[in-house]
Amino acid sequence: MLPNQIQVITGENLSQKANLEFQEQILDYEISSNLSYSDVLSVSKGLDIISEFYDVLGAASVTPAGICAVSLGKTLEDAITNIMDSDPIDFMTSTIVLSNEVNSDIAKMLKDTHIIVAPKFTKNAIEYLDTHSITYVKVNTPLKDYKMYLPNKITNTSLGTLTETPNYNELDKDSFKVVTKTKPTVEQIEDAVFAWKVAKHANSRAIVVAKDLKTNSISQGLQLSAVEYALDHACDRSKDAILASDMNISIHDLNVAIQGRISLVILPEASEDIIATADKYNLIVITTGYTNIKY
Repeated sequence: MLPNQIQVITGENLSQKANLEFQEQILDYEISSNLSYSDVLSVSKGLDIISEFYDVLGAASVTPAGICAVSLGKTLEDAITNIMDSDPIDFMTSTIVLSNEVNSDIAKMLKDTHIIVAPKFTKNAIEYLDTHSITYVKVNTPLKDYKMYLPNKITNTSLGTLTETPNYNELDKDSFKVVTKTKPTVEQIEDAVFAWKVAKHANSRAIVVAKDLKTNSISQGLQLSAVEYALDHACDRSKDAILASDMNISIHDLNVAIQGRISLVILPEASEDIIATADKYNLIVITTGYTNIKY
């Protein structure tokens, strides 16, 4: 494997060149082959989300455009199967990021994917991946320490350079409130926290439909009809599922969620009419106290 010393990478288009400029503090990682501009974006985005689940068995499929699917499982194989079921089309061309060690069996499961990222790879897994020319990234920095390495976001515009600190938001027991008469079960709260963490890293306006610690649908980057799009994609899998939003929703969006048989909505704040409508239909609403807008 190669140490983290790539300098020149392929740009977004053939007419462009790109450089990966290293800062004083970056992750310790190794790669099996050079990554393109888009690859770096996918790997980084995948690590952002999987670091939220560093202490459990989790899998995420991502592309430069956003998160495709995320799941936690009793085994890593279960989590991988879940993200494959959740978004089978993107799964085949996406970067797969895992929270735990990749063995030869898992490597074979992922042989048709684009890039595999994980904290550990067994010797047999590496031999298999090398033999089949599959690109992989080994992240030596512990995932529990990942947020310590997040840099300020820098965006160059014609008006000047924008800088912003990382989003370190975590759910706070003092702002995490059930505001409806109907109260959630333990399982629903676990799904709500899971969906909220996924929505935190999806592009705004983010709508995540999840159940049993698995995303059934992720809508991101849509300003209109985001809830409808997410529920249409989830189809029957929206029944009794959780809907997470990174910003507040309208009464129309809530009615769409009710029609989709969503059981719980988690969002930053809820107006009186949102709460009253939710109570009318025994829908649970949880507020977190702050947004997770991400452009």
